[in-house]
Amino acid sequence: MTTPTITPYLKDGIELDQIIVQGIRVTGFHGVYAPEKESGQLFLADVVAHVSTRIAADKDDLLRTVNYSEIADRTAEVLGGDPSDLLETVAEHIARAILEMPGVQAVDVTVHKPQAPLHVEFRDVMVKIRRDLRSGTLWADKRIGSSAGGSGDPFAPGPRTGDPADLQPLQPVTAFLGLGGNIGDVDASFREALWELHRIPGIEVLRASSLFRTRPVGGPEQADFLNVVVAVETSLAPRALLAACQGVEVLHGRERLEANGPRTLDIDVLAYDAMTLDTEDLVVPHPRASERAFVLQPWATLAPDFDLPGAGRIGDLAAAIGTDGVELVAERWPAAQESANPQA
Repeated sequence: MTTPTITPYLKDGIELDQIIVQGIRVTGFHGVYAPEKESGQLFLADVVAHVSTRIAADKDDLLRTVNYSEIADRTAEVLGGDPSDLLETVAEHIARAILEMPGVQAVDVTVHKPQAPLHVEFRDVMVKIRRDLRSGTLWADKRIGSSAGGSGDPFAPGPRTGDPADLQPLQPVTAFLGLGGNIGDVDASFREALWELHRIPGIEVLRASSLFRTRPVGGPEQADFLNVVVAVETSLAPRALLAACQGVEVLHGRERLEANGPRTLDIDVLAYDAMTLDTEDLVVPHPRASERAFVLQPWATLAPDFDLPGAGRIGDLAAAIGTDGVELVAERWPAAQESANPQA
């Protein structure tokens, strides 16, 4: 088997690292013909996971890397699992299984079928694909928490019936997201998150609030938080928007290990147009938005006249709650020479 040529994968113009597992060999039962599904044959796969290894390398920490043993196990499970007619389908299932692994931004999958029933002498039959979090429709699936519901693809149009949290708006609406974090370079994480949100089909980042520093309340002793509020225009259903936000959190290593504990990135859906919604996994507006200075103060710099359903005007709520524990860091954020809209 020849070593495949791997085209670099770029994220925000930066070439990602690669974790490569080649020659995964499993007997599978994939194929169009009945004998292939009955007797089985050899299948092989090469998998290239595009990741950032910086944190794992700096800390020499297995828990912060993508485990190549798990890559092999997930791939073998698909190769030896439920039969598919097409190699293309097998490759797609492998790609989705690898993209579900935290830290994987994109994946190249090559599936080999060297015993394919051809009528001429040949060395190999291969299907090679590349998928990333968007093309793999996993921005919303790759998350902690809620279900995107529906077809499994949160961005696919669906019938306007059922749970209101899963209904797409007839026209794009404005939603507000609250970003917070206190681990690592939070300012940089916020900027990356804006760009990552903006790249998701159905989300357009419009503008961001001023940047604030917040003294932590409750939980363990920890560093101060940074907080911003972001306005987006979205054609996603509320639950799909939440799921997309949680997918971006996962990309930044968000772990829910302790209530009110430190975090790399937290993205809350604060409001979705004028909708009020109360489900097991999503409440809109955010149930504590009107009680938090670290939400109201930045929000007031962004949309003071927005009428928060059931609570009132954001500017009035911010004035009433005050600035105790909240400090302005940057009135114009991102920096003046940049734009809150990542495309600008």
